Amino acid sequence: MTPAAFAIPGDIAQLTGGFLYERQLLEALQHSGRTVRHLQLPAGFPDASAEETAQAAAILAAVPADTPVILDGLVFGSIDPVALRAMRAPIIAMLHHPLGLETGLSPARARHLLTREAENLSLAAHVVVPSPHTAQILQAEFGVTSERISIALPGFTRPARIATPPQRPPLILSVGLLAARKGHDVLLQALAQITDLDWQAEIVGKAHDPAIAAALHTQCDELGLTDRVRFLGVLSRADLDTRYRAAHVFALATRYEGYGMVFGEAMLHGLPIVTCHTGAVPDTVPEGAGLLVPTDAPDAFAQALRSVLSDAAQHRAMSLASAAAGARLPTWRDTATVMGRVLDAVGAKHEDQRPRY
Repeated sequence: MTPAAFAIPGDIAQLTGGFLYERQLLEALQHSGRTVRHLQLPAGFPDASAEETAQAAAILAAVPADTPVILDGLVFGSIDPVALRAMRAPIIAMLHHPLGLETGLSPARARHLLTREAENLSLAAHVVVPSPHTAQILQAEFGVTSERISIALPGFTRPARIATPPQRPPLILSVGLLAARKGHDVLLQALAQITDLDWQAEIVGKAHDPAIAAALHTQCDELGLTDRVRFLGVLSRADLDTRYRAAHVFALATRYEGYGMVFGEAMLHGLPIVTCHTGAVPDTVPEGAGLLVPTDAPDAFAQALRSVLSDAAQHRAMSLASAAAGARLPTWRDTATVMGRVLDAVGAKHEDQRPRY
């Protein structure tokens, strides 16, 4: 099996979808018997300083030519192409979604990132993505051929079956960074329209942008929801599973997802899902398990929540469909198998192209 390195910026233990995916994939590759070294790059990407970029370039340039590097998308999509050209090792780009599509970027910043990512994609030996949707974007908008892309769906660890009485009043659970893309502002607007119903809501997620986090707290207060909505911040895996087990419905008014691992977690717990028809969400949340409404549509989101909260038969049918979909989700071993095939193919091709003396 071809040895490899997995280059990830900052703390690999961060509890966000992308970092959870990469940490679990790294561990699954190692558990499969493959030699995969973790390379910790500076934490500033995709907005790295010149010093951080130089540090990352030096680390990447030091990797031997016979060791393919799986390079995290925050770095790959933003680093100067000069750093990638200086690498001896072949590059496998791990892209969750193009950085230039992130919500809230200035037009100039979005154009810069999309241009940079397009240039860097020409330097990658292969690209691995977590969803068919991201693969389609890379083909349609960046000209990456299908032969250079592999889809490694996120794996999931089945939660322990612990009998937990449902919370009363019914709990609406949302999990996602406090960032513009996650649409928590839309969720709050929707919740303000269903205050005649009995419910409590919890939003779990890191304050990715302090200004947005502060604005959400202010909005919650101005809408009169302070007594019914709690912001829980980052939770441990065990505590988060406890909240999933206590929940009645999972709700995320996301503006875009390259996959959306939290939907898989919700389905593992058999939760009906209310979310938005955007990005990879329609491919991730199957029909029957969720109600998908347009983005930035608080009225429609509120109506979907009202429907699930008010109709016991609908809730039960959605719960059964969600649990069935959760049972079909891949494991991390499955994800590692896909990446392992890519590593071996890239390693073999690189060996064939080495000069013979």
